[in-house]
Amino acid sequence: MSTRDLVKMSAYLAMFIVLDYASNMIGIFKMPQGGTLGLGVIALLLASYDLGWKKGIAVGLMSVLLQWMTGAMWFLNWFQFILDYLLAFGIYGIACLVPTTNIGKQPILWGIIATNLVRFASHTIAGVWFYEVTWWGSLAYNGWYMIPTMIVALIVVTLVLPRLRIRI
Repeated sequence: MSTRDLVKMSAYLAMFIVLDYASNMIGIFKMPQGGTLGLGVIALLLASYDLGWKKGIAVGLMSVLLQWMTGAMWFLNWFQFILDYLLAFGIYGIACLVPTTNIGKQPILWGIIATNLVRFASHTIAGVWFYEVTWWGSLAYNGWYMIPTMIVALIVVTLVLPRLRIRI
């Protein structure tokens, strides 16, 4: 791994922490039992598209470590930790593997949609298994912040990638 890659990974992790902290402080779509508008995923998606899937997954998994260090996580057991954190944030690393299509001059980054849907499913399953809510209850609870997270990520990442000279 080159020094350049390590510096970029560190920069994306720093961006993640700042955006995650900001979204927790703003509290838009903040849920009482955890979950909020996830601005931090913008950094994870940018890392995937910029550095590739291997380093993107590494950045996603390191973001979990940073969340633990800052006290921004809570879990009942290891299986729930895997669903709500490792899978939910590590999945963003593979966004670059999902093909992108264009509608006119506007790219549609299907990787953002796919990774957010996997995270949404992961949180929904954890809600049913560990918090013992119904499927509809877990879908509604997690959809309240995951759908806006996906929409914001689609808009911001699509606008930022060309300015960073990252090819999609």
